[in-house]
Amino acid sequence: MIVTVTPNPALDITYTLPALVPHSSHRVDGVHEQAGGKGVNVARVLHALGRRATAVLPLGGTTGAAVRADLDRAGLACLSIPLTDGATRRTVAAVDERDATMFNEPGPELSAEEWAAVLGGVRSLLPTTRALVLSGSLPRGVRPDAYTAFVELAREHGVPVVLDAAGPALTETLRAGPTVVKPNAAELREATGIDDPLTAARELTNAGARTVVASLGPDGLLAVTPAGSWRAFLSPSADIRGNPTGAGDAAVAALAIGLADSTPLPQSLNHAVALSAATVHSRYAGQFDAHRYERYLTRVQVVPA
Repeated sequence: MIVTVTPNPALDITYTLPALVPHSSHRVDGVHEQAGGKGVNVARVLHALGRRATAVLPLGGTTGAAVRADLDRAGLACLSIPLTDGATRRTVAAVDERDATMFNEPGPELSAEEWAAVLGGVRSLLPTTRALVLSGSLPRGVRPDAYTAFVELAREHGVPVVLDAAGPALTETLRAGPTVVKPNAAELREATGIDDPLTAARELTNAGARTVVASLGPDGLLAVTPAGSWRAFLSPSADIRGNPTGAGDAAVAALAIGLADSTPLPQSLNHAVALSAATVHSRYAGQFDAHRYERYLTRVQVVPA
């Protein structure tokens, strides 16, 4: 089983429209709601790939109830931690023919007891867990190094960890030694102040990360380990248009599967690039075009960096 932790889940609302024009009114062609948050998206991808996954997440209010109902409808196993006060946040994605524009609410503030319950829920699952995914922003009221306790707890059980976070939630957790960290290019630059992705990724490994896999958008993935570095990308390159929301989460799902199966990193990168690209063709996060995924697998190149 792969366990995903989403500390700040959301009810994702997607508006589909022909074109987004700032400072104007829009007629929306379609509206879609589903359970969201980065860890939920990862669990959804894992489920679609036939992998057993459990999503751990705190939920509250009417939006929290809507998130739980959607997870149940989708057949996604979850361990929900009830909030005594505050409602689960919403996100809104306005998706046109070229890209997506996101609006993210901040989410509720968690008490120390509620956060301890999230950690306790993960602890109860670790004996049967083969990989742990920590994804997304931390809720208000939680220390910026709060992910550290999860990494240390996973290490006690011999469980590898993928950390997909930004800002202090990333940098304050590095000293705990997460197995893989997966920033995007902007998050990598923010964490290190270094423009060159390869140099910046090496800085994160020096700070404690065992492996850094950075998303570079159309340029694919950059992986840096003490034993070697690789770039993985589609060849020939393609101008893939659609909804990039959730593409990074699909890559995380592939990396988590690789850790759970002890797959060599270059092979995991192959799947991560193909799955991430196939996700862009879907309107909604956590979903991917299965036929394109299979085709993209034959087009990924993994070369030394």
